[in-house]
Amino acid sequence: MFHFSRPRAFSAARRSFALGASALVASTLVAPALAGSVDKFVDGIWKRARARGVSRRVFDIAMGDFAPLPKVLELSRKQPEFASTAADYVGKRVTDKQAGTGQAMRGEWAQTLAAVNEKYGVQPEAVLGIWGIETNFGSFMGGTNTVHALATLTHGGYRADYFGNELVTALEILEGGHVRAKNMVGSWAGAMGHPQFMPSSFMKYAVDFRGDGHKDIWGSVPDALASTANYLRSFGWRPGETWGYEVRLPRDFNYDNVWSGITATLADWRGVGVVRANGRAFPRDTDAARLYMPMGGNGPVFAVLANFEVIKRYNNSDSYALAVGHLADRVLGGKTFIAAWPKDTALTASDRMQLQARLLQRGYQIGTPDGVIGPKTRAAVMDYQARAGLLPDGHVSGNLLQALG
Repeated sequence: MFHFSRPRAFSAARRSFALGASALVASTLVAPALAGSVDKFVDGIWKRARARGVSRRVFDIAMGDFAPLPKVLELSRKQPEFASTAADYVGKRVTDKQAGTGQAMRGEWAQTLAAVNEKYGVQPEAVLGIWGIETNFGSFMGGTNTVHALATLTHGGYRADYFGNELVTALEILEGGHVRAKNMVGSWAGAMGHPQFMPSSFMKYAVDFRGDGHKDIWGSVPDALASTANYLRSFGWRPGETWGYEVRLPRDFNYDNVWSGITATLADWRGVGVVRANGRAFPRDTDAARLYMPMGGNGPVFAVLANFEVIKRYNNSDSYALAVGHLADRVLGGKTFIAAWPKDTALTASDRMQLQARLLQRGYQIGTPDGVIGPKTRAAVMDYQARAGLLPDGHVSGNLLQALG
C-alpha cells in the first residue's frame, strides 16, 4: 500500500532539525600526464590501437599529423561553476522556431521515422526531441576533429584513462570503414555526429539502418535517427508512452512528497489532489510517476514517467530531459507550459553555503555549511518559508537567499 506524507505541520519544534550518450565532462583537471614528447605519446597510442586491430594505414591517416589542439586544452581547463535555472535552460533550447523546424523534419523524414518506430518502438517525436536538443537537427554537430580532440585530452592528462580508451575506440570505428577520418568530427570532448555519441556509445548503439554496411551517424540521417532510437530502447524506453505531464498541486500539498523522490501511480497522485494542469484526465491511471518541481511550487510542476528517466540516460540532467520532452510535445503541436516560470535565479555552491549560513544564524541546527541541500537544510527551509508566509515548498533559489537577508 502506498503512503504519502501528510501535510507538514510547522511548529517551533522544527528548529531542532539539526546536485548524455552526450559527452558531459564533470571531473576536474588533473596534472598533465608524463607522456613525454608528442612522438612518444603517438607511439604509445599506436601500440594500443594495433592490439585492437587498427591498421597502420588507418592509424597514420588519423594520427600522423597530430599536435595538441589549444582550443580543446583551453576548454578542458576552463569549466567554471555555472548555475542555470530550468527556465533558462529550456527557454534557450525550445523555441517556436525550434518547434517549427522539428515539425518540418517530422514531415521530411516521416517514412524513416515510421520505420524506426516500427523497429525500435520509439515514437518519432522522442527521436526528434533528442536530435533537436543535441545538434539543432544536424545544423551544428561540432567541427572538431574527433581523433585529435580525444588525443589532446589524453596527452594532456585530462581523464586520460577514459579519453584514451575513447581515442582507441574512435580509431577502431575508422578501421571499420564507417566514416573517413576527415569526416569524423564533433564536440571538443569527442561527442560525434547527429546524435552526439561518444565512440564507446557508437560501438554499442549505432546501427546501419540504410543497410549499406556503414553506421554513418555523421552523413546519414536514417542511421542517426535509428541509432538514437536504439539507444533509448536499450535503456528501457516504453513504446507509445510519453515522458510526463504538467500538473497542478493542491494548496495544502505536502512538498516532502516531492523532495523524498516518491514514485506512485497517477491514481495515487490524483488521490492527494494532483491533477493535470490542462484539466484533462491522465490517460492511464496505473502509470508510475514522480514529481519534478524545477523552480518551486509557484512554477511549472511535472509528473514524470519512466521515459523521462530513459532520456536522462542520454544526459543525466532533469533540465535536459525536460527540454527533450517539451520539444517532443511541441513537435506534436503542443503549446508552452501552462504555469509561468517565476522570475528567479539559480544558486551556485557558494550561494548555497551562504544560504545555509543564514539559516544557522536564524537558529536552525543544520550542521556546517557545505552547499549540499540535504534533508536537514530542506526541512529548515520549509519551516522558514512557512513562518515567513511563503509557500513552504523547500525550493532553494536566489529569491529565497534574498528573503533570508
